[in-house]
Amino acid sequence: MAIAEIWNQQAACRGLDPEIFYPVSEEEAEQAKAVCGQCAVQPSCLEHALGSRERDGVWGGATEKERRRIIRQRRRSG
Repeated sequence: MAIAEIWNQQAACRGLDPEIFYPVSEEEAEQAKAVCGQCAVQPSCLEHALGSRERDGVWGGATEKERRRIIRQRRRSG
C-alpha cells in the first residue's frame, strides 16, 4: 500500500454508510461534517479531494461547493 493511501485506513468514516457522505443538498451535509470534525486524518482527506478534484460528496469536512471555494482561494493567494 502506498504511503498516500494509508490515511484512509485511519479515517473516522471507515465502515460507515457511504450515503451519509453524499447528501442531496449542502444543508444535509451536517452529519458527514460532524464525522469529519472528529477525524484524525481530516486534513489528508481534504487534500486528497482537492488534489483529485472529487466532484461529489463530503470529503475532509468540505462539500463540493466548499472545496471549489478553497481551490479558488488558493489560486488567488498562490
